[in-house]
Amino acid sequence: MTTLPGWTEELERSRLHFVTGKGGTGKTTLAASLGLALAREGRRVLLVEVEGRQGFAQAFDTEPLPYAEQRIAAAPGGGELRALHVDVEAALLEYFEMFYNLGFAGRTLRRMGAIEFATTLAPGLRDVLLTGKIKECVGRTESNGRHTYDAVVVDAPPTGRVVRFLDVTRALTDVAKTGPIRGQAEGVVRLLHSGETAVHIVTLLEEMPVRETLDAVAELDGADLRPGAVLVNRVRPSRLPAPALLPAADGRVDAERVRSGLATAGLELPGSTVDALVAETVEHAVGIAAEQRSREQLAEADLPTLELADFAGGVDVAALYELADALVEQGVK
Repeated sequence: MTTLPGWTEELERSRLHFVTGKGGTGKTTLAASLGLALAREGRRVLLVEVEGRQGFAQAFDTEPLPYAEQRIAAAPGGGELRALHVDVEAALLEYFEMFYNLGFAGRTLRRMGAIEFATTLAPGLRDVLLTGKIKECVGRTESNGRHTYDAVVVDAPPTGRVVRFLDVTRALTDVAKTGPIRGQAEGVVRLLHSGETAVHIVTLLEEMPVRETLDAVAELDGADLRPGAVLVNRVRPSRLPAPALLPAADGRVDAERVRSGLATAGLELPGSTVDALVAETVEHAVGIAAEQRSREQLAEADLPTLELADFAGGVDVAALYELADALVEQGVK
């Protein structure tokens, strides 16, 4: 089985993109870059974060985001990227006002600490509120009938918690049997299980992230949620020709041949320096060979796979745009 390249036509039709991944794989960075890629050519995209970390504000080097949709970046071709930091308490007050006309009562409840009590008593309520707000953003339309956002990208919880977060059907049984909140939540369920939604998984070419990725794909399939693409982050280029890779990974590097080649190029180096270069070559080959084995494991997922280069100096705003360019080159639109 081989990995599937690029972005599929099915993914092009998706309007709601969840980005998950094991902690430390760079899911917030790639969610931001995916938003930039989707916002090209005059499109409007909303980034949503639900974990209270202000990750998008840090990624774009801006002030902490309020509970309001605000412009955070421009995309090539006249596109616009907005961002929203969803606050659970504010979302609950919004529900009270929208569905029960209890705006004033909701503010009173907040002062009493009842909102924290309610979300603690029914933990599923928190996820219903967060996904409900996301659904509202996806479905909102302008006066001309056009959707306010061409796409919504969510920095979702890590792979270990993402299915629980998205499985609103189960959470719903603990929250409401009837009424407006249940009706809204049922709409969320329909959206999350539809072709409009895709769950992308960010991974590294390392054993633990790859294993967690495959487990997440199986769990998503089991919950009837659609895995989207595998976004392989921090990929290092091989600096060795293919025929030399496996021998070098086995430690078979001819130091004398290296010394001779350097001398031919006009570089006379001490033996200790040549030995250090040989050791670095072996280490590099071992790492690249391990990454190739990880690619073979990822092929088991049978999902579209996109690869993003490693930025050794760290990721700044300019790097987000470079990553977005790389996603576009692999078909994201």
